[in-house]
Amino acid sequence: MDTKGDVLMQRYELGKLLGHGNFAKVYHARNVLTGMSVAVKVIDKKKVLKSGMITHIKREISVMRLVKHANIVRLHEVMASKTKIYFILEYVKGGELFDKLAKGRLKEDAARKYFQQLISAIGFCHSRGVYHRDLKPENLLLDDEGNLKVSDFGLSALAETKRQDGLLHTCCGSPAYVAPEIIDQRGYDGAKADIWSCGVVLFVLLAGFLPFHDSNLVEMYRKIAGARFKYPNSFPVAAKSLVSKMLDPNPITRISIGDIVEHPWFNTGLVSEPVITETGAGGGDGGGGNCNCNAFDIISLSRGLNLSGLFNDNGEDEKEVRFMVKQPASIIISKLEEVAKILKMKVVKNNGVLLRMEGGLVVDFEVLEIMPNVHLIEAELVAGDRVGFREIMSEHIRPALTSVTEPSE
Repeated sequence: MDTKGDVLMQRYELGKLLGHGNFAKVYHARNVLTGMSVAVKVIDKKKVLKSGMITHIKREISVMRLVKHANIVRLHEVMASKTKIYFILEYVKGGELFDKLAKGRLKEDAARKYFQQLISAIGFCHSRGVYHRDLKPENLLLDDEGNLKVSDFGLSALAETKRQDGLLHTCCGSPAYVAPEIIDQRGYDGAKADIWSCGVVLFVLLAGFLPFHDSNLVEMYRKIAGARFKYPNSFPVAAKSLVSKMLDPNPITRISIGDIVEHPWFNTGLVSEPVITETGAGGGDGGGGNCNCNAFDIISLSRGLNLSGLFNDNGEDEKEVRFMVKQPASIIISKLEEVAKILKMKVVKNNGVLLRMEGGLVVDFEVLEIMPNVHLIEAELVAGDRVGFREIMSEHIRPALTSVTEPSE
C-alpha cells in the first residue's frame, strides 16, 4: 500500500495526498536523487482490469508522450509494479483554475491570458492528432507563475481512433461543457468538439457562471442543442463575437482554431509561448536528426517497458509488438518485404514508413525514427489469429531484423 514516506523504485519519496478518483490517487513526491518535486499518479491495476479501462490508460500514456507543450502537464515517465502503475508527472502547485472561479468572474486581461494559453495548448494537441474531449476549469491547472497547464487526458482520443467516416463516436465529457453533436450521439469532429468546450470555458472565465445550466439534465441538453444562453451585462463586448462563434451549434460553421487566433480580442496582449519543453537526460529536440523523443520515450517504447506489459506480464494475448532496430528505414522496409514474399503475403505501403502485410493475417508495421539509423518498429495484428501473429513475429520478422540492446535504467 502506497503511503506518505514510501520511496517508489528507490527514486520518488511520496508526500501528501493531492487528490483521488475511482482508479487512482495523486501524491506530491520528491525525486530523492535531484530533489525535484513531482506529482505521482498511482493507478490500481486490479481496478483498471476489472473496469475494462486498460485501453484508456494506454491511450493516456501514448497521448501524453505526443503532446509536449509549455501549457500541458508533462509526463516524465511511467513505472509499474505487480499491482500498480505510476505516472510521474510535472508538479503544478498553483491548483485548479476552477478554484479562482469560486470567487466569481475574472478580470478581462487575466481571462484572456488563460484563454490564449488554453488555445495554444489545444491547437498544438490538434496538430498532433490529439483531441482532449474533457476540457473544463477542473482540468486546467496553474503553476507557481500563474501559467495555465492542461491536464487529465484520460478521455482523450487520437486521430487514428476515428471510424471510416472520419469522425469520433464515443460519448464522453462533462455535461455542461460537452458539444451538442456529442449529445446527439452522431459522429463528431474531435477538434470542433474541443473548440465548443473552450468556448464554454471562456464564457465561464468572463461571466463567472455557466452558459448552459439547469437542474433538469434533459432541459440543459436542449439549451446546449439550441445554443440558448445569455450574456451578463458585465461581459466584454469585444469577446461576445468570439464566444458566439465558438458556441455555434453547427460544427461545420463553428469557428476553427486558426480563426480564433486571428480574432482581435484574442490577439490583444498576446505573448508567444515556447511549444516544446524537453528536459532531463536524453536530450529531446535540440540538435541532429528527426528525433523528438527523450530518454524516457525510448525506454517506455522499448520491449522492456512495452505499454502492453504494464498489464500483462507474459504478453501472450497481446496484438501489438514493439522493438527497436539499428538500421536505416530503407533496409528495414526492404527486409520486411522479403519476409512477406517468403510468407506469400501481399504488401501495401504508405509513404514508406507504414507497411501492411496481408495473407491469412493482416499486420500493420510502422517504422518510427528515434535517432539517426535507430528505429522503433510497431507491429499490430489487425485481423487474424494471435498465435499465428506471434509465430511470424518470433520466427520470421524479429530474426530478419537486428534488434539493438534494450535500454536500461
